[in-house]
Amino acid sequence: MNTKLKPIVHRIEDNIIALQAFQDKLENQSSEKEKMILLDYPTVYIHNWKNSDDYEVYIGESGNVIQRTKQHYAKSGNVSEWQNQLTRKPASLYIIGHEHFNKSLTLDIENRLMLYMMSTDHVKKIHNKNSNPQNRYYTDDEMNEIFRLIWEKLRKTDSALFPKESAIKDSALFKASPLHKLTQEQENVKELIIEKVFTALKNKERGQLIFIDGEAGTGKTVLNSSTFYEIYLRAENLKKNDLQCCLMVNHDEQITVYQQIAEKLGLKDHYGEVVCKPTTFINHHSTDEPIDVAFIDEAHLLLTQGKQSYRGENQLEDIINRARVTVVMFDENQILTTEQYWEAKTLEYYRKFAKHKGNYFELKNQMRMAASKETIAWIDNFTKAKKVSEIPVDETGYEIQIFDLPAELEAAIKKKAREEDCELSRMIATYDWEYNQKPSKRKRLQKYWEVLIGDWHKPWNRELEKELGRREKKKIKTLSWAEQPQTINEVGSTFTIQGFDLNYAGVILGPSVKYRNGEIIFDPDESFNIKATRNRTLSDGTRKKFGEVLIQHEVRVLMTRGVNGLYIYACDEELRKALKEAVTH
Repeated sequence: MNTKLKPIVHRIEDNIIALQAFQDKLENQSSEKEKMILLDYPTVYIHNWKNSDDYEVYIGESGNVIQRTKQHYAKSGNVSEWQNQLTRKPASLYIIGHEHFNKSLTLDIENRLMLYMMSTDHVKKIHNKNSNPQNRYYTDDEMNEIFRLIWEKLRKTDSALFPKESAIKDSALFKASPLHKLTQEQENVKELIIEKVFTALKNKERGQLIFIDGEAGTGKTVLNSSTFYEIYLRAENLKKNDLQCCLMVNHDEQITVYQQIAEKLGLKDHYGEVVCKPTTFINHHSTDEPIDVAFIDEAHLLLTQGKQSYRGENQLEDIINRARVTVVMFDENQILTTEQYWEAKTLEYYRKFAKHKGNYFELKNQMRMAASKETIAWIDNFTKAKKVSEIPVDETGYEIQIFDLPAELEAAIKKKAREEDCELSRMIATYDWEYNQKPSKRKRLQKYWEVLIGDWHKPWNRELEKELGRREKKKIKTLSWAEQPQTINEVGSTFTIQGFDLNYAGVILGPSVKYRNGEIIFDPDESFNIKATRNRTLSDGTRKKFGEVLIQHEVRVLMTRGVNGLYIYACDEELRKALKEAVTH
């Protein structure tokens, strides 16, 4: 693309007088080229206004921006429309043009702006409904560069409303957003799910199960959020305003992300609380009055036995009985505790139940890790086959590095985190050091629960948060663990990192991961993860331990977090030696 073709960005007050003045200036003072680009070509526009300390926005595209803006102003007298806010709040309007804009390109720019601005901390709500992602078209190869230049110009006008691209892309909100353009694989599954959901609702069926299997990084979360949001949009188009839909995940940090999405896209305002944890859903809904659709992300985290506030025996079964259609995203290699453990025959029953109805799908394309097939195969070999094979040289740029000391690993991760595009780089470890969220009154020698290796030590996740002031705690309240700045000096675990990405993952393989006689050993006796090592009572009444397989899952979760790189320190000397010998030069 000719990078000399810069976008045109104008910011004006958002009212009819300023719009008329803008039009007059274009027609009488601007060059013929600029007048043509903004008045004759398609344009993109952003209405935005302050609501307390944050913004609300509406993003659109039009072949006639002056006429379209006047149409918006004509609705400003209706208090139920977003346009009414323009008369009551200080508002501004951005008008964006480019010499290469066509209908498809402006729709893609509009969609990208919606995706970015929904992921921005200071944007409270986006008033758009549908997104319109485009397929291939002439000039689609210019889209990324044109958008980058547009965002660069917007950022110069307001860095709070338009933060750094790298900060947006690292946010948990961005990664779980339903506004992403889906891959063809995801799009195919999404359309089939939606078709099956509305068929089931039309036929007044209940107890339907749609089962999606997918390993870590195959795009389950984005598929889940996109389908969830699209079902609401299509129900509104069909005038089915009484749709009851709920999205669940048994993970505190993921719940926060989904709640923010529901609030920013207006779902909470229209439908109430549509996001909750599984136990809350089960306790507040009955089998006599099932909801229409239940979505479950990270369904492998559902409980398969009773625990504290949950008095049932299987959360999935209880949810299926309380919904007409249940959609689950599942990865059995991410089951981490005995209370989540699935007996093979039970899990196979649900898969077969879905398959019998043609409701079983599998996501196979790895999307998280920007790595070659050989690198992904190496991680699979380590975490599944329990073998240390030769580490491949990855031509995509994905890095695997092995370290002799934990301090060297820490230094490398902190160095990466100082780079603009790698700020979301953190250390994470197997749960092989003591930690307790509610410590007893017994005095401890250390100030924090720590990961301790020789003379090197670092606090476990969530420890440094205790040192923050009220203002700092409020600032990080909605951020995932890895997004919080103080966590660069902590070590995360599967309990804070599962379901999230890192730019570079600095993985500490603790004493529970060993190497003996050419094979990786997972040793429950070296783990402090009681939830993984304790006995589990099976359906036949026998008690059995599953510590080895659950620690194996833990290691796989940790080693598949890094998008751009995996840095490893192994406490076990033999494993460290095997990893060093596996490095190719």
